[in-house]
Amino acid sequence: PAFGERVRERQRMVAVQIQAREIRDPNVLHAMRTVPRHAFVPPEQRAHAYEDRPLYIGHGQTISQPYVVAFMTEALALDPNSVVLEIGSGSGYQAAVLSLLVKRVYSLEIIVPMAEEARERLSRLGFHNIEIIERDGYEGLPEYAPYDGIIVTAATPVVPPPLIHQLKPGGRLIIPIGEPPYYQELTLIYKNEKGRLSRHNILGVAFVPLRRRFEH
Repeated sequence: PAFGERVRERQRMVAVQIQAREIRDPNVLHAMRTVPRHAFVPPEQRAHAYEDRPLYIGHGQTISQPYVVAFMTEALALDPNSVVLEIGSGSGYQAAVLSLLVKRVYSLEIIVPMAEEARERLSRLGFHNIEIIERDGYEGLPEYAPYDGIIVTAATPVVPPPLIHQLKPGGRLIIPIGEPPYYQELTLIYKNEKGRLSRHNILGVAFVPLRRRFEH
């Protein structure tokens, strides 16, 4: 039922917050109109689900502003055969958006109750091409590598080297680079067919820090 609720709010969110800011990929726009963002936030935040800002989702984590979700998704230049790795499942919203564009999403979450909640929510909503795995995202997920796209939804001062290794030639990695909790540069790393890397800073952002297993 969540998909049929608040449809006009989603359409307005896409028109005003996303299309108006130059997001053009029709598949990304369709996914943002389709996924019920209000189903991915706590009950006390649902009234604000379609506002142009991040929202607190518990466990010290946030769900990104809708524009940033759309921007990061479009930057990966995915297709229906793509396999994507996400670092930081959070509530599962970004994975749900990705899942409508690609063949498979693997998503890593270090906070166990958050992973369990996201897994249950995605299953209940009918997203079946997403696997949520409880793991330290810094090391990536070598068993299903290489990936067409890797998306990191938490900030780190440097790009974790395992993620570079797990990126397919021709693939793209998008990650907020900088010192949390302040300002970071959303950075797009492209690996060409010969394995050579290029990197572009494309947007100023503020993400929560990437958490590591040894910090607990």
